[in-house]
Amino acid sequence: MTTTNIDSRYLPGTYAQKRPDAAQKAQHYVRQWEQKEAQRKQSGETSAAMAPTICFSRKIGVGALEIAEVLAQKTGQRVADRLILDKIATDAELGRKTVTFFDERHPGKMSELGAFLFGEKSFTMNDYLRKLFSAVLTLADTEPTIFVGRGTHLILPRDRVLAVRLISSKEYRIQRVAAILGVSESDARKELDAADKEQRRFFQKAFGKKDALPDEFDLIINCDFLHQPTWAADVIHQAFVSKFDLG
Repeated sequence: MTTTNIDSRYLPGTYAQKRPDAAQKAQHYVRQWEQKEAQRKQSGETSAAMAPTICFSRKIGVGALEIAEVLAQKTGQRVADRLILDKIATDAELGRKTVTFFDERHPGKMSELGAFLFGEKSFTMNDYLRKLFSAVLTLADTEPTIFVGRGTHLILPRDRVLAVRLISSKEYRIQRVAAILGVSESDARKELDAADKEQRRFFQKAFGKKDALPDEFDLIINCDFLHQPTWAADVIHQAFVSKFDLG
């Protein structure tokens, strides 16, 4: 599946933090759940319930990744963004391990999810989507996680998710991307147009939707007005604590 390259060249613009390569993180996450599952089997422990999860749906360029990383410092959760999820889903070895692990732990669950999302058209879940959905469900199942992108709020059990939509005006996103990538606003607009087109194509193919709908979310934040990552992170953190009674 074709993806835009904005995220791959994206450097957080509000604070200095070197982020590990997506491929390294993807491999690390897969090793983590393999080790945990081996320990669980050895000890005879039963699988724990999925921890409360935060899912970000966003317009590309609003600053979701910065907000997620600030929020992760408050909650202790790890962050899995689109690049990490796509790496697991498109890497032959990681994808195979993911599907095998998930099917072994939750036999029949993928068919249930396909029927839920697509109804009688569940056969449209191609190899990429099967690996992507397996990766999302396995990551959420093995460690508290904040997801950014790829419609994860539609994949995970809704009662275990705080679903957050991050929006802004097109002009805000253009100015932000232009500053981050060091390009003109005209070039930034072209980058965003391509990214938005890819995002719409993905949602149509994965979920049969043109875009995310407001009633899918617990919380919608307009980054034109809450433009500092710490402001948005504080609001989301309070909602997360309150929804799941974590105080």
